[in-house]
Amino acid sequence: MIQDQIHRAILDKMESIHQWFEAQGKGLVFPITSSFDIRDSGFKVGNVDANLFPAGFNNICAVDRESAQSVMASYLERHYGSNCEKILLLTEEHTKNSYYWENVLTLRTIIKGESGREVVLGVPRTIGAPMHVESASGQKVDVFSTRREGGSLVVGERFVPDLIVCNNDFSVEYPGWGENLEIPVNPPTSLGWYKRKKSRYFEIYNRLAGEFATIIGIDPWLIQANTKLLQNFDQMGDSSEELSDLVEEVLSETLEKYRSYAITQKPFVFIKNNSGTYGLGITRVYSGQEVKDWNYKIRKKMKASKGGAPIREVIVQEGVPSVVAYEGAVAEPTIYMVGCRPVGGFLRSHSQKDPTESLNSPGALFRRLCLSDLAINVEGLPMENVYGWIAKIATLALGIEAKSVGAYFGLRV
Repeated sequence: MIQDQIHRAILDKMESIHQWFEAQGKGLVFPITSSFDIRDSGFKVGNVDANLFPAGFNNICAVDRESAQSVMASYLERHYGSNCEKILLLTEEHTKNSYYWENVLTLRTIIKGESGREVVLGVPRTIGAPMHVESASGQKVDVFSTRREGGSLVVGERFVPDLIVCNNDFSVEYPGWGENLEIPVNPPTSLGWYKRKKSRYFEIYNRLAGEFATIIGIDPWLIQANTKLLQNFDQMGDSSEELSDLVEEVLSETLEKYRSYAITQKPFVFIKNNSGTYGLGITRVYSGQEVKDWNYKIRKKMKASKGGAPIREVIVQEGVPSVVAYEGAVAEPTIYMVGCRPVGGFLRSHSQKDPTESLNSPGALFRRLCLSDLAINVEGLPMENVYGWIAKIATLALGIEAKSVGAYFGLRV
């Protein structure tokens, strides 16, 4: 298993990679929260999705939730000092998914910690009366309206936050809502999906993964995800020929690598919305001809993303099959971060999917993956060690991405 090989290589070069990570991260701001989907095929392992506004904090193990509070407290103290007692946790507004609200309550607990910070929930617009929703565990949740008052923001009737923590992924823009606020927003709304591009992120991630691989002495392909961009995508029109050619290009490059490692599996790719989340706007193909033969159902699937936003660009990404399993179902790890530190994770499994399919779909189940064990025994935890470092590289890529687009966090580095 490549996981064990990478684990040993990381242990052998631990001091060097810590020095590299520190040098690369100097002067960067890491978003307050993020999560990363990782695929492990047995012959390669890599980050295949990055989320700046992750749901799912409720799925990390109890021990990690407790340690996450201290990591969060350190992040807030370092970047915002003592003047950060009132926090707005900005949530999604168009969902009654009780598990999403369980995630929100868990994140609120992590942010509050033991300091007694006041954390209020709100949405990025005026809604009149508060929304009353219920979490999966039966807890009642009140979510308030927000309104601008000059450069400040008022939540509900009178709550004025010192900081806004986003758990709304801004798949659609809220014009004027976050412009020129005098209080910091983290992650910034300018990194929302209405504006952010996966292609930019993966260009940075693959470069960093290549540098990391060179330090530990492995082939960079073993931890990269070959990704190419198609602009001016039209699922119903004339772009199928161009998309088909791009699919064949990625498949050809993957097949060349497979042959060099004597891998007999058939390569495949994922076609993904370049600005999408929630597992929407994604499909798997094994050939360029499949794209030309798409039926109406698939074309409609690739027409719009969350909130009905049209899909204008797509990426073609090398598919990584998964050998990870839980109770006989195919699975994949997701790692959660606060700043640049892993604070937990889970295995997403799906009994109705095969090892080449996307698991981020209805019917997925979650098994906790306790990264806090790394503090006790890195040597005996190859899975957590390898996935943890992949996530740290991925977080570094987010920091560089944010800097490249001039995202403003309103904090001290």
